[in-house]
Amino acid sequence: MQQMMDEPHYKARILVVEDEVIVARDIQQQLRELGYEPIAHTTRAEEAIALAESLSPDVILMDIQLAGAMDGITAAQIIRTQLALPVVFITAFEADDILARAKLTEPFGYILKPFAERELRTVLEMALYKHRVEREQREAALHHQAIIDHMVDSLITINAQGIMESFNQAACDVFGYSVEEAIGQNVSLLMPEPHHSLHDQYLQHHYETGDTRIIGSARELEGRRKDGSLFPMSLSVSKVVRGGRTTFIGIIRDITQRRQDEQEINRLAFYDPLTQLPNRRLFLDRLQQAMLTAGRNGQYVALMFLDLDHFKLLNDSLGHSVGDELLRQVAARLQGTVRDGDSVARLGGDEFVILMEGLSDSVLEAAVQAEHLAMKLITELAQPYMLPELHNHSTVSIGITLFCSEQESLGDLLKKADAAMYQAKKAGRNTLRFFDPTMQATALARSRLERSLRTALENQEFLLHYQIQVDAFGTVTGVEALVRWSNPSFGMVSPATFIPLAEETGVILSLGQWVLETACAQLAAWAKVPARAHWTMAVNVSISQFAQGNFVDNVDLALRNSGANPRLLKLEITESMLAANVDDVVVKMFEVKALGVAFSLDDFGTGYSSLSYLKRLPLDQLKIDQSFVRDLMTDPNDAIIAKTIIALAHNLGLNVIAEGVETLEQKDYLADMGCNAYQGYYFGRPLAIAALEAAHPVSWLNHE
Repeated sequence: MQQMMDEPHYKARILVVEDEVIVARDIQQQLRELGYEPIAHTTRAEEAIALAESLSPDVILMDIQLAGAMDGITAAQIIRTQLALPVVFITAFEADDILARAKLTEPFGYILKPFAERELRTVLEMALYKHRVEREQREAALHHQAIIDHMVDSLITINAQGIMESFNQAACDVFGYSVEEAIGQNVSLLMPEPHHSLHDQYLQHHYETGDTRIIGSARELEGRRKDGSLFPMSLSVSKVVRGGRTTFIGIIRDITQRRQDEQEINRLAFYDPLTQLPNRRLFLDRLQQAMLTAGRNGQYVALMFLDLDHFKLLNDSLGHSVGDELLRQVAARLQGTVRDGDSVARLGGDEFVILMEGLSDSVLEAAVQAEHLAMKLITELAQPYMLPELHNHSTVSIGITLFCSEQESLGDLLKKADAAMYQAKKAGRNTLRFFDPTMQATALARSRLERSLRTALENQEFLLHYQIQVDAFGTVTGVEALVRWSNPSFGMVSPATFIPLAEETGVILSLGQWVLETACAQLAAWAKVPARAHWTMAVNVSISQFAQGNFVDNVDLALRNSGANPRLLKLEITESMLAANVDDVVVKMFEVKALGVAFSLDDFGTGYSSLSYLKRLPLDQLKIDQSFVRDLMTDPNDAIIAKTIIALAHNLGLNVIAEGVETLEQKDYLADMGCNAYQGYYFGRPLAIAALEAAHPVSWLNHE
């Protein structure tokens, strides 16, 4: 082949690896016009490797993106390692990470599409020249002494007793010894233990047995530098006998960079580039190994599925760079909290998984161990995050499943942990749940419910119920609009069931707008009835609604279309809205406030309470959560909290209303604290419009 390549009229043989057939034909035509011989074309990396081995082309033109599971970079790595054939990349990719991976394969060229014939010819000629030089060097090595062949590497010669007789400059650079320091010393000076102490025995064994396993073949082992540090190296040993004198010639190459390149390739294949955590592929392999181990030793393993709460809201409102930084900090906290030996991985998005092996052989004890770590994770991940230009509070929902056998598939285990995680979401987030077999039936029912929910608005299945709000004298001052769902198959579906589902599926956006428009229409209708014309209408606004860029426009549209008095509309927001981006919340609140609409902070005291943010918000009212009202008479802590909220509201010039008032005693106790507005079953349950107006007729209202 070398002689043929040296002939004047020899046409270099080119293998084209390109996934687009039309592009490949164009390249082959260009090659022929340039005087080359395209010998074959393939679209798949595996076939390219086989053709390279069977045809031995002079150059391989390799596209990076190919058909099949293997890409061109991986194929080039195999071809260069096993066949030592030159590869030139032809690709449209010019991203830094792609170039970094391609560089690791030591390509002979890199051409970006589209390219000119002159560029193609230049790169090919350079590749052919470089390959020809390499080929000549390899062939010359077969005819010359090993010393001349490897002068670019460390070259050391030793005598029959293991004493170093020559030590070239490359060896000085690698090991850190000068020529004078090395010559005359035993070669074991360059070896770590135990080889340092056993080297003389190795030589003796060679002379006594004639064992030549170390001769003529390259081995990878560790060398020891003058400073004591160890490094990976490749060692080839030749034996030369002249005039009865034996000399061993050692050719040494520092393979530190190669090992680092291999590690980098491995990292790119098995680790998440954002968090540096194992990716799905590596985690599934570890999960498989954990199943095998658990099957042998009978110890339980815990699989945890973690999902950040409201991450999408943060990502959409603050940008992906902020979201990425949060994910990096979460990953660091996870690694810093788990036990040594536990596996942490990122599956994608805001989903993480943790594998706890070696738990108790008792399922109850194993559950306690898993719960202990999960609670630590919940506490750690709830601490504030330092993100660009703001502090962020984020929480996590965790699903856990336990196993100790190989009977379940990897997919089933992940599904169980995922189902348990959704149970944690359903339980209010920032908590954990274990998988239970009954979840399968629940999951099926949830799927049916979700399908029905997506068509419920179109089918007019939603309706509003109204719960009255009263002042200190028991006079009705307004109502809160509460959405209800009456489905033909499920009957009346609890808001606790369908509201979270609407949030998860995005239905809450259209549903929330319908509630707002319907409530405004009812306000406009009451405006025509003097006895009810002063009633206010409180409407709950979801986090997803508020995060929409057109939220203010939607409120304005509902008011204008209905003709409702904006001063009678009161929007109830929750503290959790403040956790994502308080600046955006404040801006939107002031814009809505400019329309004449009032704001009430719902569930105050149960979420992200911050007085520094509270004073920035254009609020009109604080609402004491029913969880504090329920045990007001028996729990001193709840009484103190309620009293503090009332005092805080008065000091800030805000109205205050208590929800969940069910007894006269609760009402009187709150009144003594200074609360002057109430809502709850003691005054009236939520009612449909007809029932509400029947319970509070105009004739009765006129005498209030």
